[in-house]
Amino acid sequence: MTERSSVAEAVGRVVAECGAARAFGVVGSGNLAVTNALRARGVPFVAARHEMGAATMADAYARMSDRLTVVSTHQGCGLTNALTGISEAAKSRTPMLVLTADTPGSAVRSNFRIDQDAAVRAVGAVSERVHSAASAVDDAVRACRTALHERRTVVLNLPLDVQAQVVEPRPVRVAAPRPVRPEPAAVTELTDLLANARRPVFVAGRGARGAAPELRSLAETAGALLATSAVANGLFRGDTWSLGISGGFSSPLAAELISDADLIVGWGCALNTWTTRHGRLIGSDAKAVQVDVEADALGAHQPVDLGVLGDVALTAADAETELAARGHKATGYRTPEVRQRIAERVRWRDEPYAELAEEGHIDPRTLSIGLDDALPAARAVSVDSGNFMGYPSVYLSVPDQYGFCFTQAFQSIGLGLATAIGTALAQPDRIPVAALGDGGFHMALAELETVVRLGLPMVIVVYNDAAYGAEVHHFGSGVDLDTVYFPDTDIASIARGFGCAGVTVRRPEDLDAVREWVAGDRAAPLVVDAKIASDGGSWWLAEAFR
Repeated sequence: MTERSSVAEAVGRVVAECGAARAFGVVGSGNLAVTNALRARGVPFVAARHEMGAATMADAYARMSDRLTVVSTHQGCGLTNALTGISEAAKSRTPMLVLTADTPGSAVRSNFRIDQDAAVRAVGAVSERVHSAASAVDDAVRACRTALHERRTVVLNLPLDVQAQVVEPRPVRVAAPRPVRPEPAAVTELTDLLANARRPVFVAGRGARGAAPELRSLAETAGALLATSAVANGLFRGDTWSLGISGGFSSPLAAELISDADLIVGWGCALNTWTTRHGRLIGSDAKAVQVDVEADALGAHQPVDLGVLGDVALTAADAETELAARGHKATGYRTPEVRQRIAERVRWRDEPYAELAEEGHIDPRTLSIGLDDALPAARAVSVDSGNFMGYPSVYLSVPDQYGFCFTQAFQSIGLGLATAIGTALAQPDRIPVAALGDGGFHMALAELETVVRLGLPMVIVVYNDAAYGAEVHHFGSGVDLDTVYFPDTDIASIARGFGCAGVTVRRPEDLDAVREWVAGDRAAPLVVDAKIASDGGSWWLAEAFR
């Protein structure tokens, strides 16, 4: 840039130069200039139909691409519309930048005026501000650096009067964050625990993505079994010793083997209530270790015997080096008997079940297994929240850690469709699959137009029980539940009205329509209105509400 420009244009340029991969948003008068500045600098922009959808798309894109992603919103109502999506990203420590307009300091009576800094901080995001033309470049660089280096969701407020000011050009650069190497003493303590363990289990979270080779190698040396939190599903796909997801989604065999471990190591994993089943998967005599780059994450959810501050890949490599120096290589949990049990029973689809009999409705397990068989293996599955959510999470296999996106830290329904859009754009060589409940589908319906407009070959499966199923099963009998039941909706017809292909599934044979779509040109997205039988409350929900 060789000419003077407005602050809005300068901020767009700086954010682009800091490595923004893609932007999402809803454009109004307050954010038009900065959005166009991003676009002029080559940052692709996706116009969402609602700001919450835009924020969730950006969150998913960042998770599935490991790149900085941007959200652009109007002042006041534009920001408040996006807050649920921003909350999810903030709670998940997604490195994401929100560029939001703000009212001028003098506009105290503007109807757009709210305390945007307070609103942002209230949901756990970092609030930053462009203060003046003189500080604009530094303010934008600081926001990008915080997002990238501290893995935070940052909201950069752009007051309208400051946006219009003129700024002098100058080059900028944000260096890539450096991985944190653990202290040698901490590695030695970890190595001691690994050397003495007879049944170690590694549980990898989102912070372990990119470290699968190091973890697999260390696990082989230590004789450890491998599991993931829900958000890291797919990380150890295809490994003989993988148990799948740890926590409420664990298969019976996986839960048994994890709870029998004498050492559990959480790698970039919070070991929170969902991943440990309220701590019950950590045996009373088991040692617990947590490895993380954030000091305040260590022991935040479960007491740990050892907390290691360090990058997962570096810590695993250092621990293996020390084990090798000691000449240690153990069978540990990797016995022939355990190998056979994992091969035969670790998947949920290998567990026998009695078919739910409900006229005109399909068992959600039968539906999910049928979809798993019908859909291409190269897929990216995104799951909304609700009673149904365990079925696609455990019955739909994924090829790797970039095949599953789970925006559930805030436990909001209605994020799944936008999640699938962000995922589809980040992983364009895979079939995007959105698994939604009927409640979440109706909440996010506006973004169905976005799916069609972008030409995404998406399969949208609606697990339709005509209710907010989690509430139905949570409160149980003896309570007036009229407020959470709804008339059955012809979702397939709604989908066709948006330009999608729409099919209704009541029986296994109805899934032939899905197979035909897969075999065809996939010119239009496919919406599957699956009328599911009531399960009386899913197994994972029983664990969550225990």
